[in-house]
This record gives sequence, structure tokens and C-alpha cells, in this order.
Amino acid sequence: MNSECIFCRIVAGELPSVQIYSDNVVMAFMDINPVQKGHALVIPREHYDPITATPDEILAAMIKTAKAVAAAQIETLGALGINVTQANGAAAGQIVPHIHIHVIPRCPTAADPANWHPSAYRDNDEMQEYGTLLREALSSTGTSCHDG
Repeated sequence: MNSECIFCRIVAGELPSVQIYSDNVVMAFMDINPVQKGHALVIPREHYDPITATPDEILAAMIKTAKAVAAAQIETLGALGINVTQANGAAAGQIVPHIHIHVIPRCPTAADPANWHPSAYRDNDEMQEYGTLLREALSSTGTSCHDG
């Protein structure tokens, strides 16, 4: 754990988050500045950065979880498309230096899906509502994001 890392502090329970999935390797939670509502982040529980320093098995767990989150966004939010993106380094637009994958639902109401325009939830309750929808969809399968 890196005590200065925001995501490590979320993993440790020191900072709040709206978690939608968690196991012993990765966790997924709602982005507090969503590009579109339902935007989630997938991170490893251990601190890794950049992608080139992240073990392959961790990357595999992250992308499998991102796939499950994307399926939940399609199923519950009616997303017609999904952006899955991962940036490395400030020059690439990475803000938090802890490897993470953005999983962004794209809906017909999106004005410009090619651009990244962070917005906000009305309040924490609204973010909780979106988190609950996705958490329930991820847990309803009864399997880990890493199965099959």
C-alpha cells in the first residue's frame, strides 16, 4: 500500500467509495467525476503503476472484471456502447498513479462519446443508486468476475 495514493486509501477503507465489486485481487467502484453516469473504475488491491510494472495475472483479473462491469452497464443502464480505457503517466492523462481501468457506459443521450467531459452526480445518493444497480448485476451471476 502506498499511503499517499488515493486508490490505496480507498482499498484500505480510509476514504469512502461506492463499491460495485470486490474480491481478493481487484475492486470496482463508481468514479466520482463520471464521464457518463454509471462510469466505474477497476483497480488492483495492491499498488501497481504503470502498466509495464503490473504483473500479467493482475492485468488479466482487471480486464475480466472490466468485462463484467461493462456487461452490467449494458444490462442495467441500457448502454449501447462501452468505453474501456487505461492511461499511463501524466502525459497520457493519468491523474491517480495507481493502475486503473475506466469502464464508461455510452448511452443515446451522450452528446459526444468521443470526448471526455467529466461531470457530476446530483449528489452521493444518486451515485449510490447507480452503484447499487451495477453491484446487484455483478453479484446476481453468483460467480466471480474471474470465472469462465
